[in-house]
Amino acid sequence: MAESSRSVYVDEDQGSDDKSADGSEHKPYKTLLFALIQHPPVPSDEPQYLTRKKEPGADQGSGVSEVHRQWTPATTSALKKATKLYDQHKRKQAKGDELASREKQEADKRQQILDEAKKLHIRQDPQLPKAVKIRLNEKDPAVVKLRSGQSEKDVDYSDGRGTRVRVTGRVHRFRSQKDVIFLTLQDGYGLLQCVLTGDLTKTYDAMTMTLETSLEIYGEMWEVPPRQHAPDDRELHADYYEIIGKAAGDKEAITTRAAPDADPQTLYDNRHLVLRGDHASSVMKVRAALLRAFRQTYEEIIPSCLEVTPPCMVQTQVEGGATLFAFDYYGQKAYLTQSSQLYLETCLPSLGNVFCVAPSFRAEKSLTRRHLSEYTHVEAELDFITFDDLLAHLEFVMCRVVELALANPQIAKLILDLNPKFEAPERPFKRMKYADAIEWLNEHDIKTGEGEAHKFGDDIAEAAERKMTDIINRPIFLTHFPAEIKAFYMRKDPQDPRVTESVDCLMPNVGEIVGGSMRMEDYDELMEAYKRVEIDPTPYYWYTDQRKYGTSPHGGYGLGLERFLAWMCGRFTVRECSLYPRFTDRCTPEPEYGKRHTGDVLNVDEIP
Repeated sequence: MAESSRSVYVDEDQGSDDKSADGSEHKPYKTLLFALIQHPPVPSDEPQYLTRKKEPGADQGSGVSEVHRQWTPATTSALKKATKLYDQHKRKQAKGDELASREKQEADKRQQILDEAKKLHIRQDPQLPKAVKIRLNEKDPAVVKLRSGQSEKDVDYSDGRGTRVRVTGRVHRFRSQKDVIFLTLQDGYGLLQCVLTGDLTKTYDAMTMTLETSLEIYGEMWEVPPRQHAPDDRELHADYYEIIGKAAGDKEAITTRAAPDADPQTLYDNRHLVLRGDHASSVMKVRAALLRAFRQTYEEIIPSCLEVTPPCMVQTQVEGGATLFAFDYYGQKAYLTQSSQLYLETCLPSLGNVFCVAPSFRAEKSLTRRHLSEYTHVEAELDFITFDDLLAHLEFVMCRVVELALANPQIAKLILDLNPKFEAPERPFKRMKYADAIEWLNEHDIKTGEGEAHKFGDDIAEAAERKMTDIINRPIFLTHFPAEIKAFYMRKDPQDPRVTESVDCLMPNVGEIVGGSMRMEDYDELMEAYKRVEIDPTPYYWYTDQRKYGTSPHGGYGLGLERFLAWMCGRFTVRECSLYPRFTDRCTPEPEYGKRHTGDVLNVDEIP
């Protein structure tokens, strides 16, 4: 005799397929499939599943309304369709249960292995030779001897042995095979492959190894076997190690928090972790090499340039008041410097040609790929020169810096790894006057941002400038800009007073990386320039005095280190070329702290 079953109600219009429903008449389900899942069918003489839905019905008024049918048994076709889907659901659920069971068994087995591994403790063998502490880039054969050939033992300090060393670093890469673990350590100086075998692979620490874990490893230095590869073609065969600092894993693993394909803002938030990556650290190493190269070049050049250190807190402007960061300085209004140029000019009479490497700040709400709010400014001022002298100096400095960087095999490799197509620029650079550039842009149908043809007096936009540079595909000295679009202190061309003796150096894929000019040396002309741009000359008395006490023809320039670095390393944005980039609304790894409006006066007491 068939069993008696409770009726299960399904209302396609008012039912719910969630926990709020229980299949009763007052809390019906929405679909027949969900009803089958919650209440599997049982043999019965009575209908188990009752359904209803709205259907059009005659209203007592003039229109037609929706009325509910009475509860009726589910149709045979509806039950057949739902049962087919229900069977698929059961198979999928069974497969999921089987997978979950298998995963649980594997997890239990791994936990059992880990529990056993915790009982294994490795100890350093006091009979082994004393280890020599080395950095990972140590290659001096007088310090590190590499063993070659084969040995039946994992570690063998018999005749012809390699040096036993002690190294510290962080796990940069690792891979596990049966009874062997390959670790690549990084210490900021180099990379070293370390091979763990035997009991060293069976400890709890070895089985739970994570990237960026810091550790100390002892072992013998070997040549890498034929047809195998490792950094510097050598490896350390470990005989002992100690974990110094275990790095987080799982959801907190560095590969999760600083994934290469993560949103850019996430990567900026985790810049401290991104810097541990190959690309970011390589860019920083090239940056350091370029700074050394600039300083060496300024020493070598004739006449040489002396390095000075101007202040960053100022009360005068160089590039216009709209891009000044203002703050309260003991009750007085002061700014973060836009450029050290004015101070460098004051050094010329007693120190000769000078340069500085210092931060500059621009409160410019620009989010282009070549703008930063704080950047490293390489600036120089040269005395008793002509405009042609200035261009020749600039060309020499940039080419010599590139030459010095590429002369270092390690730095050259980093540059070519980052930018395989990089080539040292050919001299001389292309010379192009501003007026000729306007004509070139129009000939090549490159419009302004407003879609119009360029005309004399336009400030050529970044996009047009970069497009022109990329098409010409060589360094360009763009010269003789109109006085109206350049800084007040730039000297006018005696042959054409409409323009200044000014220059921007443009590089392919980046655009402008240098801006320079001859400076006004005439006192009256400078005073007139103050008046023209409505600047009170009083705070500039110390700058104006240079024209009163033995003036001279002089000029200078500023080079953006991050842009120069982006050009050499093939980086898409200068933000990749700064240790911790500062740009609109980002002043720390937590962007909300940086959301002060540009140009606001900040009292030091307000700093959190």
